[in-house]
Amino acid sequence: MTKQKGIITVMMQRFESCWLPDTLKIKEKVDRGEKLSERDTAFLEEVIQDIRRAQVLVDQYPEFQGLYGRVAHLYHEITARALENEKAGQAASH
Repeated sequence: MTKQKGIITVMMQRFESCWLPDTLKIKEKVDRGEKLSERDTAFLEEVIQDIRRAQVLVDQYPEFQGLYGRVAHLYHEITARALENEKAGQAASH
């Protein structure tokens, strides 16, 4: 196994075992109409940075592209819904 493949393998395993459970909890939260906390935002920013760094490696290893695409879609869903929740909260307070 090359060093790069080892790095991407560890990152994807870490995502599945560590990041995914917390990410799904955040998704449930925004799906209920709640706003993101500062902790949620910091967590998502950290994971997004790691995922962006992995993009170069994912491009080289097609076997990880499916998981990477699902991760990107999940984060898009969370951020889009969080934005909707923020807007709804602002409209309700005016």
